[in-house]
Amino acid sequence: MHPALAQFRRPGVPGSPRCAGDLCQDVPTIDAADSNAAAMEIFYARRDMVSLAVVEGERPIGLINRDIFLSEMSKPFHRELYNKKSCIAFMDKEPLIVEAHMSIEALTFKTVEAGEKALSDGFIVTRSGSFVGLASGLQLLGAVAEMQAEKNRQIMQSIEYASVIQQAMLRASRDTLSTTLPDAELIWEPRDVVGGDFYHFASFHDGWFGATADCTGHGVPGAFMTLLASASLSQALERIGPRDPAALLAAVNRNVKGLLGQVHGEEGESPQSDDGLDAAFFWFDSAQRQLHFSGARIALHVLRPEASHFESIAGDRVGVGYVDSLADYTWALNTVALPVGSLLFVSTDGLIDQIGGPRKIAFGKRRALDLIVEHRAQPLAAISANLQRALADWQGAQSRRDDVTLFFARV
Repeated sequence: MHPALAQFRRPGVPGSPRCAGDLCQDVPTIDAADSNAAAMEIFYARRDMVSLAVVEGERPIGLINRDIFLSEMSKPFHRELYNKKSCIAFMDKEPLIVEAHMSIEALTFKTVEAGEKALSDGFIVTRSGSFVGLASGLQLLGAVAEMQAEKNRQIMQSIEYASVIQQAMLRASRDTLSTTLPDAELIWEPRDVVGGDFYHFASFHDGWFGATADCTGHGVPGAFMTLLASASLSQALERIGPRDPAALLAAVNRNVKGLLGQVHGEEGESPQSDDGLDAAFFWFDSAQRQLHFSGARIALHVLRPEASHFESIAGDRVGVGYVDSLADYTWALNTVALPVGSLLFVSTDGLIDQIGGPRKIAFGKRRALDLIVEHRAQPLAAISANLQRALADWQGAQSRRDDVTLFFARV
């Protein structure tokens, strides 16, 4: 590399492209007064050179493309005609010329503006107008790819760390569930590294509270929504308590709508966001053995010990948050008596909406419930494993459509 370019390296990161000077190669030049024969000698001596810069003193004025030059000079009588003439005869008078300090990002836009010629012929790098070297389109593409790979690596590191934070947020609930309900099983599978589903469990002297929720989106946007919605639920539990799931849904709805600006301005301006969550909130009264349930587009399924099939309690067809959900909407509160040994099942729609099977259709709620009934005598861990296996077989080569959260409990 030309000595003048040393200052353009990124400090402390050897070989990491940052500007046009980092791509520059110190190569021979030819003076405008030199002949085509001299250019021919340089090209034969340096078979690696795609282009040859033409200079007047230290100022570059053009670029000779190797293939075009050799093609022209190989035509009949052209050597006799042009050998002694100035090399500017076959020179591109408007090559791309950039300063060494130009960033890779700016250089990329410049190259696109210059067109295909800049990628094939390369470009001239200068410092204060003086020639310091040439760089090729392939070098630029490599630098852009390297920068993109580094950005992707940093993004993935951030997402992976976000996954650690998200799982830490859920850990207390999972620990509570394992100590409060020993005969329970919880599956939480984000479609991506982080997910838009979350759950919440809390134990009290007279019962326990549970929630599963499916926020808008998946991946990073969904994970942000889980933080917002989970915090809203925690605040509502502190203020209202756990015993009225319908009131909790209403409180979370108001908070989410406020945080996301889902209200029309005085002059009818559009809401800032149309996001929210589907949720199932439930409170189990240990003394009365009653489950109080409210759902927002998520159902609760109950299999009593002597029943041959599940009883399904549908959630209201109104989501939490979202522009179309009224700020003062009241969800229905359902109360269900649970004999000892009753099996509860709640699932987000990542399970039932998964496409697969011979006809490429959704897995469906009925398929899931029938499979659980078939294996009802087994431990919940085995039932859960059977359902997961069936879902994987159904999915086959199809891509996973959404996050999946499954909750089983025998009470």
